[in-house]
Amino acid sequence: MHPALTLGKLRGLQEISNSRGLFTITALDHRGSLAKAINPAAPKSVSYQQMVDYKIRLLSALAPHSSAILIDPVFGAAPALRGAHISGNQGFLVSLEATGYEESEGDRLTTVADGWSVEKIKRMGASAVKILLYYNPGSATAAQQEEFVRQSVDECREIDIPLLVEPMTYSIVGGPKKGTPEFASLKPEMVIETARRLCPLGIDVLKAEFPDDPDFETDAAVMAANCRSLSKVSGIPWVLLSAGVAYDTFKLQTTIACENGASGFLAGRAIWQEAPGLPEAEQRGFLETTGVARLQELTGIANRSGRPWTRLYAEQLEGVDAAEGWQTRF
Repeated sequence: MHPALTLGKLRGLQEISNSRGLFTITALDHRGSLAKAINPAAPKSVSYQQMVDYKIRLLSALAPHSSAILIDPVFGAAPALRGAHISGNQGFLVSLEATGYEESEGDRLTTVADGWSVEKIKRMGASAVKILLYYNPGSATAAQQEEFVRQSVDECREIDIPLLVEPMTYSIVGGPKKGTPEFASLKPEMVIETARRLCPLGIDVLKAEFPDDPDFETDAAVMAANCRSLSKVSGIPWVLLSAGVAYDTFKLQTTIACENGASGFLAGRAIWQEAPGLPEAEQRGFLETTGVARLQELTGIANRSGRPWTRLYAEQLEGVDAAEGWQTRF
């Protein structure tokens, strides 16, 4: 069931997609994982300015080739806007959640970043809100995580801004560990069941994991079928996240996903993950050559094979109130 498409949500989705109605978004909202990449031996020693400076290098190279940028509220959003590192005619999304998660007897809970809110994301001029949600349908916190989504949906509806939700599977106590054959065998249904539960809550775009674990599933027909199932169950536009896999793996996943219903990608580390390990003087060159080439190649795949979000929202587009007197009803 599609959420109602209103003028604010319509404009936000237009701002973060390209002229074909595909999402080709670069994710730069990493916090803890980026600190580990910059200094694996002592991530807590990475300073605020080091994080900001790296994000600015990413923005300078990759933003011009992206339909939009996903950025975080701690290190990225304000410096990016103050320094005009995101073009004035380009959309951007901001994360709502705090980095990491709270634990409840081994299960995970999402919390809002300190001092942050949906209202502040809208007020700073962002095009959309994103939340990362650690979610396992069998976890004891699943209902609480669903309630977090409902609250976010209500807040986004109230101020008329699109909401993207990024569920991430994880191992629950007593279950198989992520990265094992046992977990991999459960992952497709877990990803699909997650979409079945969360999409009807009123989110606008699903940022989904690839249903299969590439370390254990190599049959393209199986992977395609699982992506088709995800498309059918979600009922709303979905984009593929990269989860830090190698670029060649993500390229294959993007191809399969877009050929089977995805509306593009919202990727970070698969595009730029080697850069933090390079000397600072070499980072910019890597990003401006290899990073840009990867982003352009992925965009080509999405443009050729992806399903435009406008096609999925065709009926809702027709229902957006633009008749005489609309301003009194808005």
